[in-house]
Amino acid sequence: MPRRSSALLTSLLIIGCGGGGPPPAGTPEAPANEHIRVTAPSPGAVIASPLTVAGEARGTWYFEASFPVRLVDATGQQLAIVPAQAKGEWMTTDFVPFEVQLTFAAPPASGGFLILQKDNPSGLPEHADSLVIPVRFR
Repeated sequence: MPRRSSALLTSLLIIGCGGGGPPPAGTPEAPANEHIRVTAPSPGAVIASPLTVAGEARGTWYFEASFPVRLVDATGQQLAIVPAQAKGEWMTTDFVPFEVQLTFAAPPASGGFLILQKDNPSGLPEHADSLVIPVRFR
């Protein structure tokens, strides 16, 4: 996991997403990112398998029309990883819709994170990016 994503995941674990209740009033529907927008699930959502993840990402987020979507529990244990596929022409700088379904076994931990990673075939850290969404398990 790139250092930036690891630090973000650690920060989210420390400040807490597993505290229970819904996000406070005025909380945005999804974390801000100028390259990707997630319409489902929303941050703090209670999820179960199968989980449908939907939204749109700029064409530059994809490589060969896909990017990885990971689900981890609060300890960082990977529960699922599936490539999200573009539902349109991805060779653009515009937003392109995506949808992916993750199947997973519910962990003992109550909270976790959905991580949408920019596909980075070069492996260079300056091209890495991700969006981390806190979730709760049913």
